[in-house]
Amino acid sequence: MQFNFDNTYHTLAPEMFSECKPTPVQSPQLVLFNNALATELDIEFIDNNTKTLAALLSGNIIADGAACLAQAYGGHQFGHFNMLGDGRAILIGEQVTAAGLRFDIQLKGSGITPYSRRGDGRATLSAMLREYLISEAMYALNIPTSRSLAVVATGEAVYREQVQQGAVLTRVAASHIRVGTFEYVSRFCAPQTLRDFTNYVVKRHFPEILLDENLAISLLTKVLDKQIDLIVNWMRVGFIHGVMNTDNMTISGETIDYGPCAFINAYNPSTVFSSIDTGGRYAFGNQPTMALWNLTRLAECLLPLIDSDTNMAIKKAETVLNTFQSIFDERYMTMLAQKIGITNVQDSDRQMIATLLNWMFINKTDYTNTFVRLMYPNFISDNVYQQSDFLYWEKAWKERMASEDNWLQTMQQTNPIYIPRNHRVEAALQQVTETGTMSTFNALVNRLSEPYSTTNPDFELMAPPAFSDDACYKTYCGT
Repeated sequence: MQFNFDNTYHTLAPEMFSECKPTPVQSPQLVLFNNALATELDIEFIDNNTKTLAALLSGNIIADGAACLAQAYGGHQFGHFNMLGDGRAILIGEQVTAAGLRFDIQLKGSGITPYSRRGDGRATLSAMLREYLISEAMYALNIPTSRSLAVVATGEAVYREQVQQGAVLTRVAASHIRVGTFEYVSRFCAPQTLRDFTNYVVKRHFPEILLDENLAISLLTKVLDKQIDLIVNWMRVGFIHGVMNTDNMTISGETIDYGPCAFINAYNPSTVFSSIDTGGRYAFGNQPTMALWNLTRLAECLLPLIDSDTNMAIKKAETVLNTFQSIFDERYMTMLAQKIGITNVQDSDRQMIATLLNWMFINKTDYTNTFVRLMYPNFISDNVYQQSDFLYWEKAWKERMASEDNWLQTMQQTNPIYIPRNHRVEAALQQVTETGTMSTFNALVNRLSEPYSTTNPDFELMAPPAFSDDACYKTYCGT
């Protein structure tokens, strides 16, 4: 395997990162390799022997051109600031494709770094398989996301709540620069470092604004726009990130960190599955509010660059932040309208949408399947859709669709048939960890690669769990 690395992060101030190499593992074994992604990244294969790939993607062999480092960053975790950094991940290089696109190649679970804070620097096989599956499912759902190139089992034990198998995930992202990276620079680095870093981020992600009069304001505006689109997309498919700390919000607008994430089944904006989110801070319906909270932290970091007069800088930043709610509301309503086949939203449509969501909430109906039921009535046989309230709503909806020429196509492009059902994901992971068998996991990955496909419908995969089982479901960080 031959990468085309061009490692620009090394040009930043030395306090932005620590040079360190992965800790070799005992017995690397390739569990998964994403050939399609490797092709997209223009990675060349000189030797595609699985043993060689496992050695490279576990960190036992350092790839030619690699410049290994752990990034420094901070972050507000559940509202409280902490000094963080890559505690179990090492960036091995920036892959540049033939088209000139740049992607970070990172090994997650690759050993202790200067930022490990008494952690072991390792990751479990179950958690890395979970990230592989869900990140690739999110990509197939057309949602901006980090992606997964490979999972390598380490042949070593990892100690969490219980002893588990260890693994290293090769994670790919446009970059791993976070709101928390700006927090670190603004708190602990020189003013010039903040200026230089901001310029670097703009050149890397938003070169179209390089000549703007106020670069910091333009950057804040760009990131705000990206985050609104991301949250609307999450809510389109019922995704709950679960840990929307500022260190998990990327400047590029990609979804990152698939620890305590999950998908809602029964529609309820207050749904929380994360075991560590005891107060519901990052509940499904709170995600827009938390995105704005995180963006406000970014704005605070940029104040010295926005204007030398602090009061004026605050006013300028607030002008941008104050656009969040109206932009989000418009895009969110447009998305919900598209979920029921409407492209030109009328005032009466808003009430129609609100009525449907309220009915779903009261009756604890499945978020994904309700829209599938509208598109393909024969796919979903739940008796809840025979209730008089729903049938009355459905009749009015069908009358409204008479004025929408391409309503089914609009819905098909917006509503997935399949999502990573939490209980299906857990069952697949359990089979791997208990028996070493990958058949169920691989089948699930394959089906989720075409979430909008109606070919050979898998009714078992569409089925949500019993509500009582769903209410007890918990996800964990894995650190």
